[in-house]
Amino acid sequence: MIDTLDRDAALAIGPELGEIFVAAFGAYGEEPADADRFVTEQLPTHADREDFRLVAARVDDRVVGFAYGFTGRRGQWWPDRIAEAVSAELADEWIGGHFEVVELAVHPDAQRNGLGTALMTALMSGLPHEKALLTTYSDDRPAPRLYRRLGWQVLVPDLGWGSALYGLDRGC
Repeated sequence: MIDTLDRDAALAIGPELGEIFVAAFGAYGEEPADADRFVTEQLPTHADREDFRLVAARVDDRVVGFAYGFTGRRGQWWPDRIAEAVSAELADEWIGGHFEVVELAVHPDAQRNGLGTALMTALMSGLPHEKALLTTYSDDRPAPRLYRRLGWQVLVPDLGWGSALYGLDRGC
């Protein structure tokens, strides 16, 4: 079951989301202290952003995965960092007013069952944004393959720090 949560509901399950965050990204270097930072700093900051949306998947009343994002604007850290790393033309076309996918995390025990696809589909459903952006690993891993299967295009294969920039032109 996938639920769409607003700010308050997302923050209320922050500790569960932190556990999923570390479990999903532990193989890539995230540690328990990163879960605390995610719950106390990252999630509350992002939950206050325009059009914040989080989708959470539950199995037997236990959160097993989530994805979230919000409207990205110039003047925010990530859009500004990306704008500095790409051509002016690409930045003008894609950055600002886009839907920014921040995290997609699925507990390892629940991976490879279509849950990432279901979460991304639910997250993107009904959004008014014409463009959506995310960064993910630049090498061949499950996440980049998932995004490409869902129609995301590689805009910049390597931003210079091991991440690729992906865009989805929704043509709304």
